[in-house]
Amino acid sequence: MNSSGGGRLDQVVANSHREREDREKGYRAKALKMYPWVCGRCGRTFDHKNVRELTVHHRDHNHDHNPPDGSNWELLCVYCHDNEHQRLTEAMSGHGGGQGDGPGLGATHNPFAALGDLLKGQGGGNRGD
Repeated sequence: MNSSGGGRLDQVVANSHREREDREKGYRAKALKMYPWVCGRCGRTFDHKNVRELTVHHRDHNHDHNPPDGSNWELLCVYCHDNEHQRLTEAMSGHGGGQGDGPGLGATHNPFAALGDLLKGQGGGNRGD
């Protein structure tokens, strides 16, 4: 039972990966046709030799949200793309410092960062030192 169940799981995982790759190929091809081959963060330009290093970033971080006008996409080099996701991870965990991040990096904003302090100060009316 264990080997047949594992085989089924492997098949489901493989199908999921294949479907994701097919979906990514579709929006990647569209984004590369719509936008200039320039990283939206660092400004690095790309050509046919190195375009594989240019990725499609989903601004809302939802890879299933692919409007036909491309409004949820931006092209980022692999380094800036990794950095953007790292910043989001840090912001969500509360460990992101935010100093020196520069303009236009909205994904690092955490609107609930001070919520705990606000809730603690609810009873006494004191919001901080």
